[in-house]
Amino acid sequence: MRAALLAATASVILLAPAPVAAAGAPAGPTVRCPRVPAPAMSRPPRPTPPPAVPEQRVVGGAALDTAGLVVPADAAAPPGITATSWLVADLDSGQVLGGCGPHEYGTPASVQKLLLAATMLPRLDPKETVTVTADDMNIEPGSSAVGLVEGGRYTIETIWLGLLLNSGNEAANALARLGSGGTDASDGVRAMNEQAHRLGALQTHAVTPSGLDGKGQFTSAYDLALIARACFAQPAFRTYALTKQTAIPAQPAQRTKGFQIQNENQLIFKYPGALGGKTGFTDLARHTYVGAAERSGRRLVVTLLGAEPAPKRGWEQGAALLDWGFTLPRDASVGRLVEPGELTATPSAAPSALAVPIGPRPAAASGPARTGSGWLWSVVAVSGAGVLVLLGGLLWRRRARLP
Repeated sequence: MRAALLAATASVILLAPAPVAAAGAPAGPTVRCPRVPAPAMSRPPRPTPPPAVPEQRVVGGAALDTAGLVVPADAAAPPGITATSWLVADLDSGQVLGGCGPHEYGTPASVQKLLLAATMLPRLDPKETVTVTADDMNIEPGSSAVGLVEGGRYTIETIWLGLLLNSGNEAANALARLGSGGTDASDGVRAMNEQAHRLGALQTHAVTPSGLDGKGQFTSAYDLALIARACFAQPAFRTYALTKQTAIPAQPAQRTKGFQIQNENQLIFKYPGALGGKTGFTDLARHTYVGAAERSGRRLVVTLLGAEPAPKRGWEQGAALLDWGFTLPRDASVGRLVEPGELTATPSAAPSALAVPIGPRPAAASGPARTGSGWLWSVVAVSGAGVLVLLGGLLWRRRARLP
């Protein structure tokens, strides 16, 4: 048993700057995430997150329960960035390659629109033409808008492009309303929260469909990876995310001319193999980012929260983490992304039952959940060393496929 413990301990480096009170004792030596200094700037105080829930902090693996850095043993040091939390994962296998505070609460800003896409893309016909309402146009003055007009007639596809290329908040309201069948966006937000729960994004709570700040609106780098994986499983999303520019049509009845918009995500213009993603910013959230890329048949996704734009912008910080991720072996792992429906399908499962790596599954797959046998790891506390490790045990797992 002693030899097994030592072998398991060597597989993951877990570095935490401070214990998380709700999650128990510190898991390892105090080594902070690599950070670079950002210019001092005036900003509002960060919102107070809800209390940490221990069971939620071990979703995907016990090693992910840290406010600090977790990387595979012998991995090169990840790049220093300004983001307060981040995660890199394999889109296909679901293996988590590393992270910094992966289960720390953060404010999403416009990467929240990915949850909207994961929820509403399967519900809406992209070729249908719809009318924008006054409620759709009810957005914060000066906030991001693509330029839709009240009473304008647009295809659903055009509205999706306005959402994902130019982060249109009025587009978010329209899609939340249309996808939920409600009279405004509120029913859509409820559907988004239900979808987050189904995906296993238990630390995510949406208040607005667009990511405009709202009281109690939070997510985590881990949850964003789950949400991004669900998005990239959908062919329409992959097409929209790589669209470099498109036209918003004229609206003669409203006396508005047509115009061109360009994708704001610079990753698709400047990073070889880019698959797309989403940018975000509010004064409270600071810069947030989700991006994905493919190299040598391997698809990785990066998520980050709470970044500053200098010395590198959000997408550049994401690109640096993708570069780091691609240097790691294909079997490198510190945890995994849980499957859609897995947590809701096993409500009585202990937290350790949610923490185990499972075999690869194509992120683009779709269909109903299936059950199979597999490996389950249980959590073992190593006294004296203070390190949480994973032990293998032959139990069961539930395999599911993305919607």
